Amino acid sequence: MRHFGHLPPGLRATLFHQEPGEFTADSPQRLLAVALGATLYSPATRPRLAADVIKQAARGVVSMVLCLEDSIGDGDVAAGEDNLVRQFTELAETEARDPESPLPLLFIRVRTPDQIPDLTRRLGPAVRLLSGFVLPKFTALRGVPFLEALTAAEASCGRRLFAMPVLESPELLHLESRTETLQGIARTVDAYRDRVLALRLGVTDFCSAYGLRRAPDMTAYDVRIVASVIADVVNVLGRADGSGFTVTGPVWEYFRLHERMFKPQLRQSPFQGRAEELRTSLIEHAMDGLLREIELDRANGLQGKTCIHPSHVPPVHALSVVSHEEFSDAVDILRPERDGGGVLRSAYTNKMNEVKPHRAWAERTLLRAEVFGVAREGVSFVELLAASVPQA
Repeated sequence: MRHFGHLPPGLRATLFHQEPGEFTADSPQRLLAVALGATLYSPATRPRLAADVIKQAARGVVSMVLCLEDSIGDGDVAAGEDNLVRQFTELAETEARDPESPLPLLFIRVRTPDQIPDLTRRLGPAVRLLSGFVLPKFTALRGVPFLEALTAAEASCGRRLFAMPVLESPELLHLESRTETLQGIARTVDAYRDRVLALRLGVTDFCSAYGLRRAPDMTAYDVRIVASVIADVVNVLGRADGSGFTVTGPVWEYFRLHERMFKPQLRQSPFQGRAEELRTSLIEHAMDGLLREIELDRANGLQGKTCIHPSHVPPVHALSVVSHEEFSDAVDILRPERDGGGVLRSAYTNKMNEVKPHRAWAERTLLRAEVFGVAREGVSFVELLAASVPQA
């Protein structure tokens, strides 16, 4: 699979200086963590779940979470498990018939540790389509049983399975317990480092602890109590010194505004004529919360995003593409002759690149370029989005 792989090759060639690279579920862990991109969540009870997965893959989704936790009622868990087994079997049969159409990376969000070995066993041969499990309300105390269950399930099925813990517990939010909770989480995920693909932020749960809900024109960073938690999580768990993990951006709850924002423009004209119309729409909606939050996610050290609606995926991926200017700076900083450090003017002559302080940024940028590609000079987010939003 590859990001923007759903676009025609000729169109990709007009958009990318360096096209996104291919990856599989067996690619290196560090690469996969960045490649997750916009991870689309879906309730495990959906009766046409297999068809939904295939449809979203054809539209550019490369990672999905099939949820048995908060997205379904307490009384629907057993039915959701049964449905997952049926839908995975259907997907496996579809893949066998058409192996050239790649499926997304698939994860299951469970409620309890015992669901992990049980579902792994019940999936049978279809377990080959499973990339891992999402672990809810993760702390050191609650997380270890999940990770032990995942380790046992991995051994029994003979397939690499990843964990994606969700950081959303009140202990992490409350100031008096935050430091101890973060330190415990850090010790726990470090002990299982080879199995932890990424850490996900549960901002909706953080807000609920105080009876808050951000409006569609506000980002998670406008809610100060939430922003403080994100900062502390990145501080402890997102360091660039080799001890950190990929931390993904929080969910965006709204989608109708976003649909109205783009689709009328995109129905009116082909790609070449849509970019300026879309640019005008974006300017008119310059305070749109989703776009601002995606930008702020990256500025605050987060990569990718939890998504609950397919319309959120194209903006996340378009804003994940490395610009030609970023790529130029990163390559210059990492040239072998720069190993001794120093300062140089950027090729775009608009900034200072200081080799040693900017090295970690440059390395992360080139890793992102490997999976999301590098835009051609002069190609902006607008053109990338206009090309990738599905037509009505």
